Amino acid sequence: MTLTTLLLSDTNRKVSCRIQGAGEPLVLIHGVGMQSAAWGPQLAYFAPRYRVIALDMPGHGGSDPLPPASQLPQYVDWCRAAIDALGVGAANLAGHSMGALIAGGMAVRHPHLVRRVALLNGVFRRDDVAKAAVQARAAEIRNGDIDLDTPLARWFGAHHTDARMQVAAWLGAVDATGYATAYAAFANGDAAYSDCFSKIACPFLAMTGDDDPNSTPAMSRAMGAAVQDGRAVAIKGHRHMINLTAADEVNEHLLHWLRTPVKTKETQ
Repeated sequence: MTLTTLLLSDTNRKVSCRIQGAGEPLVLIHGVGMQSAAWGPQLAYFAPRYRVIALDMPGHGGSDPLPPASQLPQYVDWCRAAIDALGVGAANLAGHSMGALIAGGMAVRHPHLVRRVALLNGVFRRDDVAKAAVQARAAEIRNGDIDLDTPLARWFGAHHTDARMQVAAWLGAVDATGYATAYAAFANGDAAYSDCFSKIACPFLAMTGDDDPNSTPAMSRAMGAAVQDGRAVAIKGHRHMINLTAADEVNEHLLHWLRTPVKTKETQ
């Protein structure tokens, strides 16, 4: 695996990423508070078949942050610039949580750069109660009140001790400003592109844990129904970090998604 630093031509910001394998590109975007290493099981599994590129989101890992007022459209702009800097052309794009919001925005705004899109533990059109709760958490984080135990309990319950310890280490190492900026964009981004999902025509997978209380199976089903070629999956017995806690099952679903034929003008 190669650790690489890209320089974005439009802003001069640095983007760090992990690159492994060769072949058709598979670009992975993690969630708030995580880093590219969170895709370890997918990097190992897909590298024999694909060129797997796991990006550090702005203000996470080794990537430069975005300005503090940035919202989801600015993160989508960042992703577009990162894919341009990679020089891979159209890529398969998978995102987890906040990364899923970015990937969905890419499929809406830059479809020529997205061969297929997969949203893991994504949020979609939160109800008023969920929206108020996540915006309250964003305000707390912005004010410097960073509580790690509550999200870990929400993401794992009492299970998956090893994965929970690793995720706790990543959360504990994240830059506070980058975390606050990303979380605010996450809190406000669930409806940013939802009305445009009907434009997404590439192979689409929405996947979550059936016990995820925030990125719910109902949200995944709604996303899958909103697009033109959608599929929704709920992984039984798992919550928010399915790419770590249910890696084998998640990888099988992702492989099926990656083998779904991409429509061309001739086949549409």
